[in-house]
Amino acid sequence: MVKILSEAEVAGYHEQGFVSPVPVLDADEVAACRAGLEAYEASVGHPIEFPEKSKSYLLFDWADTLVHHPKVLDAVEDIIGPDILVYHSTTWIKEPKTPAFVHWHQDGAYFFLDPHEHVTAWVALSECPVEAGPIRVIPGSHRLGTFEHQDDPGQWNMIKRGQGIFDRFDDEEGTLMPLHAGEMSLHHTNVVHSSSGNNASDRRIGIGISFIPTRVRPLGEVTPSALLVRGTDTYGHFLPEERLDQQQSPKALEAHATANALFRARQDAGATL
Repeated sequence: MVKILSEAEVAGYHEQGFVSPVPVLDADEVAACRAGLEAYEASVGHPIEFPEKSKSYLLFDWADTLVHHPKVLDAVEDIIGPDILVYHSTTWIKEPKTPAFVHWHQDGAYFFLDPHEHVTAWVALSECPVEAGPIRVIPGSHRLGTFEHQDDPGQWNMIKRGQGIFDRFDDEEGTLMPLHAGEMSLHHTNVVHSSSGNNASDRRIGIGISFIPTRVRPLGEVTPSALLVRGTDTYGHFLPEERLDQQQSPKALEAHATANALFRARQDAGATL
């Protein structure tokens, strides 16, 4: 029995590789999360960057709220079942009137997980209309296997290493997923997706949360960490992360640094898998 998605949306996810939009946050929750993010940015004097933009749920209350939000988890449970880990998260911000972009890519190509059952929840903390550069997906591409990816880092490429699929899909191909603040999209780890620059007058703020069922295991020699956010983990494939207790405390800073170091080590080692 589904909790928040319809049966048709669940079927559409499995057939097309995505579902959007899914309402999850009310206006007050959006405002609180955005205020928490931007208060941190004001304190350091610049937009959030690596490493803080990765696995932010181990550092900040607003991000912890998102990965544990009941409506977010209900929708994810409708797709992958009740035993859920957060493997990773990334804060995706495009400043207004900037060409920041993401190449066509598949998340599963560089997460090195098996089986490929990871689902990305992309939660909008700002309006994300067509002109703001929302995610664009190739429907059904998750059923085509893993494409070859090449590295093409650059100033405006939002993926740090620049992984992408080249000479296969046109920039205007596929389906756009515009969102209102407080809505999210869900996409399969193997669905091909991209996004273009932000031509809107506001920042485009999205939080990409990588959820996996506990049965999924990591490939390679480096054992990464993950956070149990619903259900139970009877497999123990990942080093367990602890839920944030106090925002930006010494304990939180150490836990965040350790988890990100493991993730980076898997990225480096994964290039040979």
